[in-house]
Amino acid sequence: MDTKSKEFLKKVLLTPSPTGFEQPVQELVREYARDFAEFVETDVMGNVIAGRNVDAPIRVMLSGHCDQIGLSVQFIDDNGYLYVIPLGGWDVQNLIGQHVTVWTKNGAVPGVIGKKPIHLLDAEERKAVPKMSDIWVDIGAKDKAEASEAVRVGDAITVQMTYSELKNDLIAASATDDKAGMWVVMEALRRIDGSKLKVAAYAVSSTQEEVGLRGATTAAFRLDPHVGIAVDVTFTSDCPTIDSKKIGDIRVNKGPAIGRGPNFNPAVVEKLVQIGDEQNIPYQLNPSGSPPGTDARAIQMTRSGVATGLVSIPNRYMHSPVEVVSLADMDACADLLARFIESLDENSDFIPKASDH
Repeated sequence: MDTKSKEFLKKVLLTPSPTGFEQPVQELVREYARDFAEFVETDVMGNVIAGRNVDAPIRVMLSGHCDQIGLSVQFIDDNGYLYVIPLGGWDVQNLIGQHVTVWTKNGAVPGVIGKKPIHLLDAEERKAVPKMSDIWVDIGAKDKAEASEAVRVGDAITVQMTYSELKNDLIAASATDDKAGMWVVMEALRRIDGSKLKVAAYAVSSTQEEVGLRGATTAAFRLDPHVGIAVDVTFTSDCPTIDSKKIGDIRVNKGPAIGRGPNFNPAVVEKLVQIGDEQNIPYQLNPSGSPPGTDARAIQMTRSGVATGLVSIPNRYMHSPVEVVSLADMDACADLLARFIESLDENSDFIPKASDH
């Protein structure tokens, strides 16, 4: 991973983009993409679409969502505490005791998430799983009036934006789901050798995936691709309590995971595997019994159908403030997709055949 692309990754991981409020990160994406894309567009959903060789008749769409899970201010009580609703899927236990930031029109307002101390919980309360209504955000306001001067109902909140480098090429951050995937699609577009590019290649930094694949749905309709590949994160089995018999054997630093099963065009899958083998790019196979909740689900069902694939970055501790992924896996994924697109031309055939097993 070269210095400039790594700095881009750090910037997006340290910049807020709670679902529905992705604009700060999308400005960084536009700035980065302008260096290598001949076409950069932002649509009304907030998607950033970057393209190369856009006049070619065959269109390929890569999609990685830039939105992260967050919170939103729902109610301010008389003492100035903020009660919140989730933006995306949270395990409330991961929120307790976190530093947070409320993103307001006047700037960032720091706060912390509070909960009744364990000393004051009765026996039944100690057994219960906390609910969103059991926590609150404390910004230090003395009362409702002071809090209301600083924040508005509907303001978005993120946990503290972090980036740290662990051993063995791993990083920990609060939003690798799915800024890691968004980085991959933009980096793959950048890495394509222009002399080998025979199709129109688009990379989409999509919005609102965490609340229903909304950005990818409209972007796919707009681009009407022949081939579409989503890049997201996937669960790993290489940490305690996770059973490989239930989720498969997926590990960090073993390469990106190529999806197999419903939702995934067999010819696309086999081409990705072929490219990985030919180019000595590490990969893992990741079976799904039904379409997973990624942008690939939306892309496949666009218009009359799209030959769709999913390539995922193994991610420990998903939907938590300490998600862990491998820089090497991300690098390999970007190379895999760049080489995949270079292999396509107007004669590429993705009609499923019996030989695609």
